[in-house]
Amino acid sequence: MALNIPGLVALIVFYAITFAIGIWASWKSKKDRKKGKPSEMIIVGGRNMNFFIGLFTATATWVGGVYINGTAETVYLPTRGLVWVQAPIGFALSLVIGGLFFVNPMRSKNYVTMMDPLQETYGNMIGSLLFIPPLIGDIFWFAAILASLGATMRVILDIGGYLAIIISACTVILYTLLGGLYSVAYTDVIQLIFIMLSLWICVPFALLNSATENIYYTAAQESYQAAWTGQVQTEYLGRWLDDFLYLVLGSIPWQIYFQRVLSASSPRQARLISYLSGLGSFLMAIPSVLIGAVAASTDWNQTSYGLPTPVERGESAMILPLVLHYLCPTYISIGGLGAIAAAVMSSADSALLSASSMFAHNIYRKILRKQATEKEVVCIMRVSMVVFGAAAAGLAFYSHSIYDLWFLSGELVYALLFPQLFCVLFIPNTNTYGSAAGFLFGFLLRLLAGEPSLKIPPVIHYPGCSLVDGVYIQLFPFKTFTMLLTLGTIVAVSYLVAFLFKRNILPRRWDVCSIIEENSYGIATLMSVLLPEDLGPQSAGITLQPPSSEGSGAEVGVAWYGIATLISALLLVGHCLQSWAPGQQLQLSGHPSLKASQK
Repeated sequence: MALNIPGLVALIVFYAITFAIGIWASWKSKKDRKKGKPSEMIIVGGRNMNFFIGLFTATATWVGGVYINGTAETVYLPTRGLVWVQAPIGFALSLVIGGLFFVNPMRSKNYVTMMDPLQETYGNMIGSLLFIPPLIGDIFWFAAILASLGATMRVILDIGGYLAIIISACTVILYTLLGGLYSVAYTDVIQLIFIMLSLWICVPFALLNSATENIYYTAAQESYQAAWTGQVQTEYLGRWLDDFLYLVLGSIPWQIYFQRVLSASSPRQARLISYLSGLGSFLMAIPSVLIGAVAASTDWNQTSYGLPTPVERGESAMILPLVLHYLCPTYISIGGLGAIAAAVMSSADSALLSASSMFAHNIYRKILRKQATEKEVVCIMRVSMVVFGAAAAGLAFYSHSIYDLWFLSGELVYALLFPQLFCVLFIPNTNTYGSAAGFLFGFLLRLLAGEPSLKIPPVIHYPGCSLVDGVYIQLFPFKTFTMLLTLGTIVAVSYLVAFLFKRNILPRRWDVCSIIEENSYGIATLMSVLLPEDLGPQSAGITLQPPSSEGSGAEVGVAWYGIATLISALLLVGHCLQSWAPGQQLQLSGHPSLKASQK
């Protein structure tokens, strides 16, 4: 295959347009930067982002190269199919739930990053510990989408993937470094328009290709492979539900989401943007679903690709660019390539801004150098963009392991960070001790569950764990189970430690985190952050008062829930340890499927 010169030229033109828009946005933001803090202008756009620009950039939160490529791949795979395409619905619900419950308390208090409420409640040091999972997740996310672009370039343009990775990373780093959120937001507009138009133009050509069977027929009938609608077998229902909840709830505690909604001019506008962007992200997946269905309905022997099929060659991850290249005319596939490049850049720039803003604002300014000036913070933010971007580009060359590491870091954010953010916003009086205990307990529990993709064997075998081709597969919804136990641990330890100090069962001098001196506002505070200002407790004449030492009935109930959850978890692990002998693997159940697989 020769170098695709027209495709290369078209890609260069697209990159030039994107870069020019990013530079223009950075120039525009310089005028507004004089009106407020420069660091906040870069991170949250001065909180005066235009509604439609905000809607476009919020829609681009999860619409990246992994999103559109992964959706097509899942539909195409004979062992998966449409019923396993959870990301579009999961991300859409995540944005809607975020708008319903999380946006109002975050935007009404004018937080700059997602880490602000965590540091405000638990202290800077615990906040720095909680910063690690999302930082690693952002870097791996950036690397994963760069790797997907590199694979696409190899298929359509026949150029080295490393060249595409380097050019894309440099372009994203430069315009994000100069313009911050303004550059990210304005480039998202052109990128999303390009994705939508390009993929929809490609779909009719792929559907009408002579090598492709009617997708309505192949949706229910086996043609060249199993029906592309797929099915969820009974034993996989737990895993399906676990993955779905992971996408819905685990997609909330990310700075790339909050930097969009925190830039809105008001809490009401932020909520509306979050709702509508959920619908937008769902609609953006439809072309990828159709392309995956086309791939599953194609006789590849009638194309120049030939046999064996992509899934037999292990190239299913590149099914979207393969369909564009082999089932569409050349000039059409070039447009599809631009769509993939646009999707990559729309997510890469936000991940880069997310990691650098949290580091500069929450780590450098609040821990390393509390006297830092605005100019210094902006400088550190730009330096960290270069460092994190270079690290992600370097990691992108190891595409297979990067995907696995990104998924693992995302699971850690779900299991460890979501309970922390939930407690800070909605459960009164959780404290630093509970936060630290929940983090350590949840982290340990997740590692003990193992990770097949990284060849980490499970120590804990949950119900339904089975050995498939020498690899242990957890079919139990252990990610959600770990998240709930982390939540229970935070609540139980927080209330238990506070009780012990208040009753002088533990000496006050042991209270190194000074939780007894902290004031909290109990359930009234919970109402005030959950409801809009016109429906909050103040509107009903309720005055926020510090709680009594005895605690309200609702708070006591929450405390008992947390304690019960923690005790049940300890009993479960204790039962496991009691039956464990050296040289054996830990098992939480003697599930028949596990025993059968070991025979």
